[in-house]
Amino acid sequence: MGRRAVRSSILAISIPDAVSEPPGAVSDTPMTENAPEAVLEDGLARLGVAAGPDLAERLLDYVALLQRWNAAYNLTSVREPAAIVRRHLLDSLAVLPYLHGCQIVDVGSGPGLPGLVLAMARPGSSFVVLDSAAKKTRFMRHVTARLALDNVEVVRARVEDYAPASGFDTVISRAFSSLGEFARLAGHLAGADGRLLAMKGKLVGAELAGLPAGWSIARTQALTVPGIGEARHLVELVRAMDEQDK
Repeated sequence: MGRRAVRSSILAISIPDAVSEPPGAVSDTPMTENAPEAVLEDGLARLGVAAGPDLAERLLDYVALLQRWNAAYNLTSVREPAAIVRRHLLDSLAVLPYLHGCQIVDVGSGPGLPGLVLAMARPGSSFVVLDSAAKKTRFMRHVTARLALDNVEVVRARVEDYAPASGFDTVISRAFSSLGEFARLAGHLAGADGRLLAMKGKLVGAELAGLPAGWSIARTQALTVPGIGEARHLVELVRAMDEQDK
C-alpha cells in the first residue's frame, strides 16, 4: 500500500458526504477551511516552514497512521484530523527554529511528538526518539519504516537508563515532566555545548525556580501555534557557567 492509500482515511473522514451532495450544491466554507490539508498548508505558511515537495504529504500520512493506530492503542486523546494537525503537528513545528545543532533526541516521545514531526522537517539532522512504552516505540518504528525516515532511530528505554556513546546537541521534551525533573533525568544526554528544550504550556514560577544545581535557564520563548489560542512556551536550559568552566 502506497502513501496515497495511507492518506485515504483522512480524506474519508474530512469530507464525509461529498458524493451525496445534490447537483449544484456548494460545500460549506468552514468544512473546506477545516480540512487537514488546508489547516496544514496555512499553518506551515504562518510558521514560515519551508515545505519541500514531500513534507506536507509525509505529515498527512503521519496523521492517517496515528488515527489508524489510535483506534487500537489510544496513543492520543485528540481524534479529529484537523485537530491533530493543529495540536500535534503545528505545535511540534513551532519549535523548529530553536533546535541547536544536528544531533537531537526527543525524550518521552510518545507517538513521535515532536521528534518524528521535526525529523520530517529537518531531513539533514539526526534524531533519536526515546520512549519506554512498547506500544509507542512500535508505532514509531512503523512510521519510520512506512515514511522512509532514514534520519530517525527509535529507542525503547527509560530516559535515565539510556546511555548513548556521545551527547546530543539538543535534548527536547514535550509535556514530559517538570523542568527540574527533566534536567535531572535527561541532563546527561546533552553534549558539552548541548541544550535542553522543554515545551510547555503556561509557565509556573515555582517550576522555573526548581532547577537542580548545574543548570540554568538561558531563555523562555513564547510560541505562537496557528489555530491554538492557549499559551505555549519553550524553555531553554544550559549548563550553569561555573559548570561549563570546570
